[in-house]
Amino acid sequence: MSPRIKLLPDNISNQIAAGEVIQRPSSVVKELLENAVDAGAKNIQLIIKDSGKTLIQVIDDGSGIMSEDLNLAFVRHATSKIRKTADLYTLSTKGFRGEALASIAAISNVEAHTRTSKDEVSHYLKIEGGKITEQSLSTQPNGTSILIKNLFFNVPARRNFLRSDTVELKHIIDEFHRVSLAHPDINFSFFNNGNELFDLSIKETRKRICSIFGSKWDNYLIPISETTSLTTIEGFVVKPEFSKKTRGHQFFFVNNRYIKSSFLHHAVNSAFEGLLRTGYYPGYFLYLTVDPKSIDINIHPTKTEIKFEEEQSIYSILRAAVKHSLGIFQVTPTLDFDQDKSFEIPYSLHQKKPSFPTIEVDSSFNPFLNTSVTFKKQKEESWRTESLNKKIDINSNDNSSNNNNELIDVPKKKRVFQLFLKYIVCPLQSSMVIIDQGRAHQRVLYERFLSSITSKKSLSQQLLFPLEIKLNSKQINEYQEVKDIIESLGFKIKQKKESIFLIEGCPENFPHSKIEELIESILSSDYNEKIKENFSQADKIAKILAKKLSIKTGKNLESEELHSLLDDFFGCKETRVSPFNKPIFITLEKSEIDHKLN
Repeated sequence: MSPRIKLLPDNISNQIAAGEVIQRPSSVVKELLENAVDAGAKNIQLIIKDSGKTLIQVIDDGSGIMSEDLNLAFVRHATSKIRKTADLYTLSTKGFRGEALASIAAISNVEAHTRTSKDEVSHYLKIEGGKITEQSLSTQPNGTSILIKNLFFNVPARRNFLRSDTVELKHIIDEFHRVSLAHPDINFSFFNNGNELFDLSIKETRKRICSIFGSKWDNYLIPISETTSLTTIEGFVVKPEFSKKTRGHQFFFVNNRYIKSSFLHHAVNSAFEGLLRTGYYPGYFLYLTVDPKSIDINIHPTKTEIKFEEEQSIYSILRAAVKHSLGIFQVTPTLDFDQDKSFEIPYSLHQKKPSFPTIEVDSSFNPFLNTSVTFKKQKEESWRTESLNKKIDINSNDNSSNNNNELIDVPKKKRVFQLFLKYIVCPLQSSMVIIDQGRAHQRVLYERFLSSITSKKSLSQQLLFPLEIKLNSKQINEYQEVKDIIESLGFKIKQKKESIFLIEGCPENFPHSKIEELIESILSSDYNEKIKENFSQADKIAKILAKKLSIKTGKNLESEELHSLLDDFFGCKETRVSPFNKPIFITLEKSEIDHKLN
């Protein structure tokens, strides 16, 4: 009987290891950038094509790899950073497992040029699928150039699971941000398909943040500085008024290594208690320096998770440091009052054209006579009620027991009312329809925006004062991909400078105060990734705008507004579910009410 347990061949074990370390092109970018940093480089260049699927190249001017070590660099568990077990507890470098280059070489074609300061020429190595196919001398400057081609060419299942170029590029940009923010003392440049996305010169941390996310961030940041026997904390938190509904600007670095930590995030979040609006998250760029012996970073293959020896103490120090800085800069809790209702335009009047007032003259009026004349006031209803006769198809989302396919007529001018500042209740003869006002409005706006994008006939209104916005490289890349869709909605945008854009027009009846926020939401990868990847860009943008502009829970609607919203809603092609596939209404039968009261 032959043994069942056998050692795996090297090529299979390498591919398994690659699956742990290299999950997508951004994983390769992370490992190569970190190796360049560990090599002491002062200039690092990242070049990619087709979001890393075709080519990834990192060029640095670091110390290089000695010729006798070049082959070993691509062998598993071969590293220059660990000599004995104790070294695992005093790590100061990013890479140390000796798995990255071997894992990359196992699933791609690799070309490496390297030269140390003592070498007269550089050394070249070519590896295909984990096997060395060529080794020679070359003429390259000091440092190392690693070029990765055809990632996952021999692992088709993994390649098939890669997302679109846009999504993969966003992940690469995220990794680039993390490394470049951790090392403002290094020059970084980034090219995608021949286009320069970033050119970051050596600057102090605050300016590095502004170089990446835009100069306006200089006004957003509150400095943090705290030194104790356990840790030194430096960096910045974002002022509460500039917080966002996404977590895209949250960065922790421990000993210049980017990490993810839910407990550190909780410490910052608790320091902001009472300062943030509901649904908003604090932004931060925080750098912790601790004794390497007091942390364990060897608990995950990607080395983004960390364990602290004095976890609770670090938590308390961080929370206190953030609260202290917020106090110094006089950031105090404020009451978030809603806008004065008298300044709001009712929903029903958003698209209503102004009408000239009528003039009435009473020819019998004589001011010298001691008589009182009462003028009759006329009021004309402006909302449409014809659509209230339309029939709603009640399906299985309803609560009706045996009338799932019943067609219900909503009569003209039927009295409707608002419930809990969230629902619209429409009483019928033997039942009632309860409609979620927010979801109904989302459906109205979604179909309206999608129709504008499809027909490309949306009306645009010119802004009296063009709005100037600054986009970072990530947003500019996103804008180029959705430019036609944004313009089809009615936006008129011109590029003034490399990163400065002028918004000269917006869709008709669009809230001007929300233009910048909405453009940023459309170009936000964090927001986009919440929406499923298999939908079109047009569909995503219509969903984003509908969610942002829809009536929210807590909004009081006057009778005219209720009827107008119902008119628009009953005129939609789809009335059962919201754009996010949530049920919009239910029906409650009289028999159900009778049953509950018996």
